[in-house]
Amino acid sequence: MPQTQTMTLAEKLDIGNRAVTLKKSGDRDGYDRLMRTIPMPPFLAKIMKEKVGVDYLINGGWNLSEAEAEFGTDWLNK
Repeated sequence: MPQTQTMTLAEKLDIGNRAVTLKKSGDRDGYDRLMRTIPMPPFLAKIMKEKVGVDYLINGGWNLSEAEAEFGTDWLNK
């Protein structure tokens, strides 16, 4: 589900640090789940759409809010 607020760099770093702690403790699923809450950069989302496909982005639970802000809410269907 798309996020509506812009996430600050400090918030992204905090989530990343918490995710790394989970990974170090052996919780790979928790790490993956938490990392996917950080908005994927638009350039990376565009590459992933081209290389891996729309279904991967939609079904993967990625936060695509920054890509939607840059490319429009219907960018995955174009």
